[in-house]
Amino acid sequence: SYTTDTKSREENKKTLESLYSLSVDITKIRRLKEWVLLQDVAYVKEIAGILQEMGADETTVANIIERCPEAILHTPAEINSQRALWQLVCQNEKQLIKLIEQFPESFFTTDYQQNQKANILFFQELGLKNNIITRFLTSAPNIFYNPVEKNKNVIETLQRNYLNLGGSEANMKIWILKLLSQNPFILLNTSTAIQENLEFLQKNDFTDQEVLQLLSKLKGFIFQLSSTTMQKSMLFSKNVFKCSDQELKQLVLKCPALLYYSVPVLEERLEGLLKEGISIAQIRETPMVLELTTQIVQYRIKKLSALGYDIKSGNLESLNGTKKDFEVTYGKIQSKKERPIFNPVAPLHIED
Repeated sequence: SYTTDTKSREENKKTLESLYSLSVDITKIRRLKEWVLLQDVAYVKEIAGILQEMGADETTVANIIERCPEAILHTPAEINSQRALWQLVCQNEKQLIKLIEQFPESFFTTDYQQNQKANILFFQELGLKNNIITRFLTSAPNIFYNPVEKNKNVIETLQRNYLNLGGSEANMKIWILKLLSQNPFILLNTSTAIQENLEFLQKNDFTDQEVLQLLSKLKGFIFQLSSTTMQKSMLFSKNVFKCSDQELKQLVLKCPALLYYSVPVLEERLEGLLKEGISIAQIRETPMVLELTTQIVQYRIKKLSALGYDIKSGNLESLNGTKKDFEVTYGKIQSKKERPIFNPVAPLHIED
């Protein structure tokens, strides 16, 4: 553990000299993590040497150290171990150095090397491709800090529930790998939380098949919720749409966001739509519109209005979908509007 008491301590001159020689912008480090410069021991030249060995040029080395100054406080042995570890899933050192430059904090967290290695091997055994594992290492590094038994436990809970819900043994592996690659943070949950959330859905009369459908649609994010928040969101939707339990269930299957978003989020989005003159009946018809933020909805309505498209009288399908989906819809409405009424190249039949 490094001391962060910056008063009454002086910057380490040897560290500063070594950083200057590597053309590192020291003002950036002072602004970001000055405490690094106060440590008695730093391995600036050694860490730079290892990065250069991997193919990093001077600019890349300086960039890495500026973004993650604590890199220089690790021993060369720790960094070489980490390098060997990441090489288990990287195609080559060129790819590795690119990842380190993009995600230096993930690479220079060396406290959990044993767990990291055990988890990498476990994910490979499970059938996850190396490019997915490298994505996890950079964007969800904390799943590797768990003891491997904890991650195995969560996976086993998911597998068991998948089969209990009527999923087939043949499809189970594909389902688990897809769920994991969509949302690796599932592994940060406990087996108990997973179990409780599934039971909540069953108690609310979702059939086993529907529960599986929701899990896939929500990409496993359902496990990051609590039964209390889901209950509140469902009650809110039921009151807003004035519907029966069965109708509510159909709405949730159509738009799982009704289950996933908290009441304040749903309230804000609903309010935004109503302000635009959209009716509750229209929203009930196309609830997926609640998956969009108020800003996105306003932007899309503005664009469609400019084409003379009145969202209040039409259906809301044209607002839905990803950015790409919307652009396709917008393009179709635009070309329809611009299309001439008559065909200008058709021959004119004029009687003599």
